[in-house]
Amino acid sequence: MMQRSSALAAAGGALLILLALPAVRQAMEASMWRHMIVQAPLWIAAGALVAGATPGRARRALAPWNVSGISGLAIATVTLALLMVPRTLDLALVVPEIEAAKLAALFATGAALRLSWRHASTALQFFFLGNVLSMMAIAGMLYMNSPLRLCNAYLLDDQERLGDWLTTAAAVFGVAWLVWITLLLMQRENAYYATVSETAEREKAAAPSARSAGGLKSSVAANHDLPHAKAF
Repeated sequence: MMQRSSALAAAGGALLILLALPAVRQAMEASMWRHMIVQAPLWIAAGALVAGATPGRARRALAPWNVSGISGLAIATVTLALLMVPRTLDLALVVPEIEAAKLAALFATGAALRLSWRHASTALQFFFLGNVLSMMAIAGMLYMNSPLRLCNAYLLDDQERLGDWLTTAAAVFGVAWLVWITLLLMQRENAYYATVSETAEREKAAAPSARSAGGLKSSVAANHDLPHAKAF
């Protein structure tokens, strides 16, 4: 398990180095839809992969601050909401400090999701995805239907293409998660009923043995009392 985590962390580090190359960044940020649909998820994936190798001591130190994954998912929600603002994309292209902050925030979002998702309940996961996917869908419809360019650095057709990608991605992720959680709940329900059935079978099998043991005890007691009855 440790070897697998280390290998994934190494892959995340390699991906991080690749994404940080100026030529790669410029190629992704040359298009609005690649800027948000390709670059952002890849930086989040790199953060998630690297966070998989977080030592147990560091995880235990973070645990009191991230009970049930609430803090991590809240940070991820706020970060993703800010990065969907058109002004953020514009400033990231012209201000190096904001570009660095954007990339660091995406990396931290991936790490937060990796360290929080498994600790979150199904209801909390649903709440998080409901917020993020609804934001994606609303932003996508805004980009598609706006007659004006919302980002000065990109053309209107590129903006509309991003809107299509965002709404489609929100729908696909929503359906995929619902299918996954339905299968998971069905699996848990089947396991529960299997356990109940197995317990009932064990109790049913143990019942005749208990009755036989009870009859044997009664017979022994009767034989023990019989000589006293004859003496009387």
